[in-house]
Amino acid sequence: MILRTILFRLHWALGLTAGLVLALMGVTGALMSYEEAITDLLNADRAVVAVRERPVLGPQALVAGLEAACPPLKVNALTFAGEPGRAVRARFVYDAKTGARPPSVYLDPYDGVQLGEARGETTFATIRELHRWLLIPGEGKGWGRQITGACALALLVFIATGLYLRWPKIHRWRIWLKPNLARPGRARWWSLHTIVGTWMLPVYLVIALSGLWWSYDWYRTGATWLLTGRAPEAKAGRVLGRKGPDGQPALDAAWTAFRQGEGRAAALAILTLPGPDATAIRIRWLARDADHPKARNEITFDPATGAVLGSKRYDDKPLGQRLADNMLEVHRGRFFGDVFALIFALAALAMPLFAATGITLYVLRRRAERRHAPSPTRAGGAGLPDDWARPRS
Repeated sequence: MILRTILFRLHWALGLTAGLVLALMGVTGALMSYEEAITDLLNADRAVVAVRERPVLGPQALVAGLEAACPPLKVNALTFAGEPGRAVRARFVYDAKTGARPPSVYLDPYDGVQLGEARGETTFATIRELHRWLLIPGEGKGWGRQITGACALALLVFIATGLYLRWPKIHRWRIWLKPNLARPGRARWWSLHTIVGTWMLPVYLVIALSGLWWSYDWYRTGATWLLTGRAPEAKAGRVLGRKGPDGQPALDAAWTAFRQGEGRAAALAILTLPGPDATAIRIRWLARDADHPKARNEITFDPATGAVLGSKRYDDKPLGQRLADNMLEVHRGRFFGDVFALIFALAALAMPLFAATGITLYVLRRRAERRHAPSPTRAGGAGLPDDWARPRS
């Protein structure tokens, strides 16, 4: 009983603190789960062009024309659709002064004309910062990251303590999985709180374990070693500029080689220009029969000649490496398919429900305790001196 009391108080104490942050993270996370679909809908008029009887421009001409029209911005990547009649989306490098990325723009692939900035990018950038570090200054190195990381750990505590506290003496599926909303008062809220929590428990376990990937370096290092057998590779920071070989990188040569080879089966291709170290031109592409939007293959090209340097196929990677490379998709549930992506989004949206029902249970319990608390005029004043308990004449 002492252990149960301690765990119960820990559960509601975290619910009144970390639970409120998790509710906010759940709503923002659900929005981010369908960021691509929402932005595609917002930009439906800019992402489509009329098909014409003329060849499209190559990436070198698109980059040169855009950079000439928008100095001093530098293009970081171009996104091409595999079907005709789709605009090219150009992404810029981060601004060296502000550290922010300028909005992407859509380009007509036939003449390079700008069709407008991508709607929704700024909004989702704010939602992302709210989800990851609560808009607190310092970004990933500030207090906001520590708070959200602690809340991810708190979610694991909620799962463990909640499971222990509701463990029944008799195990029947109705007890575990069927809510009883006909019961009055606290019993109804308790049933809703615990039964929905039981249904969502596996999803929240995956969300918490994958969310810690970005919260603590030690966790990511250990998880990467367990999944792949080696330490994680160091990732480059934000690209604040672009350097390359003398002259323009051989984008057209690399793009032509790609289109004549594996690019014929691509539903989407992202051509990334060489970064500050000018190591390679990189093309990541998604096959038409891909399992999820991040199941991308990769080909690298020499920036001076456009010759192929290497190729990596998504299907050739072991499962552990796929999980490590696509932890964001695991976190969002899309790694497991569209149905699970929807379930994960609904589970994220349900986090405010747990905060609301938990607070309701707490308030109702406090009210019940006050009603059943001994009156100061009873039993000698409940520990007070007798003089305080006796009525005065």
